[in-house]
Amino acid sequence: MPSKPLVLSLGDPAGVGPELIVASWFARDVHSLAPFCALGGARLLAAAAKKRGLDVPVVQVSSLEEVAAVFPRALPVFGAIDGDYAPAQPCKAGAQLALDSLTQATALAISGDASALVTGPIAKSLLAEVGFAFPGQTEFVADACGVEAQDAVMMLAGPSLRTVPLTVHVALSAVPSLVTQDLITRRARIVARALQRDYGLAHPRLAIAALNPHAGEDGRFGDEDQRIVAPAIATLRAEGIDATGPHPADGLFAPRGRATFDAALCMYHDQALVPIKALDFDQGVNVTLGLPIIRTSPDHGTAFGIAGQAKAEVGATVAAIRMAAQCARRREKAA
Repeated sequence: MPSKPLVLSLGDPAGVGPELIVASWFARDVHSLAPFCALGGARLLAAAAKKRGLDVPVVQVSSLEEVAAVFPRALPVFGAIDGDYAPAQPCKAGAQLALDSLTQATALAISGDASALVTGPIAKSLLAEVGFAFPGQTEFVADACGVEAQDAVMMLAGPSLRTVPLTVHVALSAVPSLVTQDLITRRARIVARALQRDYGLAHPRLAIAALNPHAGEDGRFGDEDQRIVAPAIATLRAEGIDATGPHPADGLFAPRGRATFDAALCMYHDQALVPIKALDFDQGVNVTLGLPIIRTSPDHGTAFGIAGQAKAEVGATVAAIRMAAQCARRREKAA
């Protein structure tokens, strides 16, 4: 495990984030989780544990150096920020707490006091009401790290698959104009470096999905795959990156297809997220590549509709904690 603890932001307190933090601590021994602490919310987390029916002692710590000693017997909480636990009742005060927790947790990871950052799920519309000016947490963390948004690459990772959407929260009609050779090569380089450094893959294999059905079928269904995607792949291969494609997406994620690559770079949001959620919904992790820190998040939203009902599956949060610790440990060994 890494030498320093992980720090977890609360996410929106009206969502499933708090109960999944306490449930992850409760399952710490079963999953051999590295020590972690929550950023704020001591009273809130204690209430979430009670609501979920879990015996989770919560202990406020005054420094991250205390986390390792406290973690075996109680959930450590660092930071005085707190709020009421009102599951399924999102409000402006809860959004402010989520933002404060995210801000302070990110700062601890950047300073090196925490080995990695695991972010809880937020409601972007509510955060916007309290001054959050970013499309999502990925862009927020990138900005805090001084990294350009285009170089903070989202990767969805699960036991079966890793995918990277090259374009994310944009209309499908805008995708063809956004897919460029520079976008493909720039992000593929970041993915390849991250798979080497943080995932221990000496020679990562990247599959580049086609934009069009059947990779355009010689231009009959669009020429972007011939005109843009194929030349980008040729550039990557000339640089020594094992990139292949453009692969028609309809067969890329079948078992035999998945065996041929370590990560698939996809042209748009659903092309990347549909397969990972179909295969690994309860264990999917959102990882931000290209940052000086490790940042992961469970690949699901706030789930306000089931918050506080003990229905939320803890698997993705556990997977995000485990993956963050593994990546942090690899970085420490390489340093």
